[in-house]
Amino acid sequence: MSSARDTAVRLLLLMMIASVVLPAMLFVYASWVSYREIHAVADERILRSLDVMQEQALKVFQTVDRTFAEVNEIVRGMSDEDIRADAPRLHERLVNIVATMPQLHAILLVGREGRPLVASSVRVLPAGINFSDRDYFRAQVDANLGTYVSDARSPRLPSIGGDFFDLSRRLESPDGSFNGVVSVAVRPKYFEDFYTLIGQTKGSFFALVRFDGAYLARYPLLTDRTRRLSAASTFRRNLARGVEHGLYTANSDIDGISRRFAFRKLPGYPVYALAGVTSAALRAEWISGMLTQFMVGLPAVALVLGVLWIALRRTRRLYDEADRREVAEGALRQAQRLEAIGQLTGGVAHDFNNLLMIVSGSVHRLRRHLADEKQLQLLDAIGNATQRGESLTRQLLAFSRRQMLQPTVIDLSDRLPELKDMLSRSLRGDIEIRVIASKHPCRIKVDASELELALLNLAFNARDAMPSGGTLTIAAKPILLRGKSGEEGLSGEFVAVRVADNGQGIPADVLPRVFEPFFTTKEVGKGTGLGLSQVYGFARQSGGAATITSTVRKGTAITLFLPRSFEATAQPREPATTAGAPSPAGTVLLVEDNPDVVDVANAYFADLGYRVKVATSAQTSLDLLERESGVDLVFSDILMPGGMNGLELARQVRARFPQIVVLLTTGYSSSVDEAMRQGFEVLQKPYDLAALKRALQSAFKAAERSGAPAAAQLRRAAG
Repeated sequence: MSSARDTAVRLLLLMMIASVVLPAMLFVYASWVSYREIHAVADERILRSLDVMQEQALKVFQTVDRTFAEVNEIVRGMSDEDIRADAPRLHERLVNIVATMPQLHAILLVGREGRPLVASSVRVLPAGINFSDRDYFRAQVDANLGTYVSDARSPRLPSIGGDFFDLSRRLESPDGSFNGVVSVAVRPKYFEDFYTLIGQTKGSFFALVRFDGAYLARYPLLTDRTRRLSAASTFRRNLARGVEHGLYTANSDIDGISRRFAFRKLPGYPVYALAGVTSAALRAEWISGMLTQFMVGLPAVALVLGVLWIALRRTRRLYDEADRREVAEGALRQAQRLEAIGQLTGGVAHDFNNLLMIVSGSVHRLRRHLADEKQLQLLDAIGNATQRGESLTRQLLAFSRRQMLQPTVIDLSDRLPELKDMLSRSLRGDIEIRVIASKHPCRIKVDASELELALLNLAFNARDAMPSGGTLTIAAKPILLRGKSGEEGLSGEFVAVRVADNGQGIPADVLPRVFEPFFTTKEVGKGTGLGLSQVYGFARQSGGAATITSTVRKGTAITLFLPRSFEATAQPREPATTAGAPSPAGTVLLVEDNPDVVDVANAYFADLGYRVKVATSAQTSLDLLERESGVDLVFSDILMPGGMNGLELARQVRARFPQIVVLLTTGYSSSVDEAMRQGFEVLQKPYDLAALKRALQSAFKAAERSGAPAAAQLRRAAG
């Protein structure tokens, strides 16, 4: 009896010890795994933040470099005396440049003796002031250092408010000797506001640091901007060894806080982007997670093996639920990030396309007055850059699904063989193109030009993935989807367009990010990271989806699922008529609040033989139409100040002045689709003379069909 009791007691004791020791061992192991996972996730988050910081900083610095080029063009061939004599006009030019770019603080031209010549910040420069002691001036005297970046400082000119740091370039005489400095003051607050926006995670740290440890911008903010990292800091020691990027953990010698840091050099500039998170925040996150696990596992310690087994199952369910929650939260963050990109794109697209409109229009006007071959080559370069800017904006709008589409019904069974010739001209001769068209109709209703652009982007990616040649296969077939997750939950009848190559393939860890904007696996300068973003955005905006599969060293296949259409295919467009010499075509009321865009549009209409009246708001234009007669066409931007936009103006004109033809234009507006549904022609900015002419013909033709008086005569005059 005693032996049986002891055995039972020992067994119970062993079970009690096991119920404490085994969970404790498991808890220690889980703590170690969780600690490593939290640090790995933190490193990935820091590097992603560093990508965003570097992209933003490069755009600012490259914008400043373009500002240098513009200022150099303005003062080219002018001596110090010429600049001082023309200071009022140059001041206004510099003010206009600074006003268009919120990241800029001021622009200053300094003569070879260190005396300021003209500044955007003050109209009249104070007497006796000298900048020859500034580092950005001294650095450029003996040699051309390119773009020099100063440390952050307070202003010397009395009318400049707020701290800044300078980017400077050397002004040279025709013989190459030193002739002064162009200094562009950049606002640290521009960067710090951006860092505040992205620094939502507790303990976040962001900074722009010069090669010598001087802070240009920092989050959290520094009260004393003159403080800099010492030569003994881990960051400076890395630079001394020639390391330009990396990860490390160290105590800051500025505030003494331990942080996990990542740093990376901005290509072409002596500046580094730093991102990090405090070690305390990582520990707090780890402890919080472990406390949760401990509280969940605590009941198991007080129970016998059977209860422990139940608790273990419950823990597993909790982990599964945590994984699902993490996936859901990751998807939510991704959706929020993409929506933020879309809102940002829509916000800047209108103004950016207005700027491109001004540039392209100015190039068009200059071509009529210049004959020098070198000058014409410069105009070609400006025109090409404008087209690239328009293309980038178009791709961003496509990704964010805000691109203005003009869908038509096309049959891919007929169209794909025609596109083969276009793709053949764009690829190398060692790449074979195979087109597999279905025998069944594959009609889709999409924007034909966006479809061609998407296929070109996919073909270019395939070309880069096959450096030694290969086969590109494009196939289309009808397909019925039933809401599978692989096709993003689509249901119904679709046409699957599959573009496949047998190239190098994409690693599995990279594959989930390929549709993200600005993400690219190509070398710097060989891709914008917007090609697949355009493909994804086009498919989504067309009502479908895009998926990708890839195997390393075997190839990649991207499939576009586009809604199938049962409408008749669109008839080919009639070729545009060719205009002869401009003839009087009537009077146009130009409604535009941007004076530079007004100048460009006015010149275009003059080339087409129109008389132009200008109004800066919708209400002003209605008042003018009430007072004056003889207006044949209202040409209005959709986005207008004053409470009434261009679409509302168009409705008022159609109702009150049915004899007047209306043509709308925009760089970007969410009202475009509504305008087109109401029968108004919309011309996308930036446009050239030929595009304006085609839009006028379409507007007058539509008005002629609706019975507007004199529309046929005006259309013949415009065409």
